[in-house]
Amino acid sequence: MDLTVHNIQQFYGGSHILRNVSLQAKQGQVTVLLGRNGVGKSTLLKSLMGVVPIRSGSVHLDAHDLSTAPPYERARAGIGYVPQGREIFARLTVQENLQMGLASQKRGTPIPPELFELFPVLQQMLHRRGGDLSGGQQQQLAIARALAARPQVLILDEPTEGIQPSIIKDIGRVLRRLANLGMQGQRMAVLLCEQYYDFAQELADAYCVMERGEVIAHGPGHEMKAKGIRQLVAI
Repeated sequence: MDLTVHNIQQFYGGSHILRNVSLQAKQGQVTVLLGRNGVGKSTLLKSLMGVVPIRSGSVHLDAHDLSTAPPYERARAGIGYVPQGREIFARLTVQENLQMGLASQKRGTPIPPELFELFPVLQQMLHRRGGDLSGGQQQQLAIARALAARPQVLILDEPTEGIQPSIIKDIGRVLRRLANLGMQGQRMAVLLCEQYYDFAQELADAYCVMERGEVIAHGPGHEMKAKGIRQLVAI
C-alpha cells in the first residue's frame, strides 16, 4: 500500500503550521522526511496518524480516505507509528508492551514471531520491564510494538535520537528489510523522519525536505548528494 498526502493544512492557535504539504510514501521504499528543528515534521507525522487534526487536505492509504479517521482506525487500516521519544510503557514488561501493539487486533492475536527475528534482544528480555532497558533497546521495543499489528506503512519520528551507533546500524538494517520484504513477504512503505543525515541518505529511496511548514524539495534518494540536500537541512 502507498500512503499519499495531498495539500495538508494545519493550524495551532493562530499559527499556520503545515502549508499545503503533499508527499507520498510508496510500498517497497524508504521515504525520508528532512528539515531543521521546528519546521513541522513531527506535526505532520501526528497529522498522518490522526493525533493532530488537519484543517484541510487529504490522507489516503491506497484508495482508503483516512483524512478524518481517528488514530485507532488508521492503525487498523495498516499504519504503524513510532513516536519521537519512544513512549514505551516503562512499568510494563517487554511482552506487555508488544501486546499493547496488538490493541487494534482481535483478542488473543499472538505476538508475531518475526519481531524476535528482527530484534533478538527483545526475546531475551521478554519479562523485563521496559523502563529497565537501555535507550537503544527501548527504541527497538518501540519499533517492534508498532510492527506487532503487521502494518503496511511504518512511520518513524527520529528513531536514532540518543541511540548508540551499533543499534543505529541494526535499525537501519531492519528498516531496509521491512521495505524490501515486509513482515510476511509483502513489501512495506517506510516514512522516516530523521535528523541524522548520513543515516537518512543511506536508506533513502526518496526524500522530502520541509521548511517553515512547506515542502521545498523532493526527489529520488540517489539525487540527494547532487542536489545539495545536506546543506539545505544543515543547522
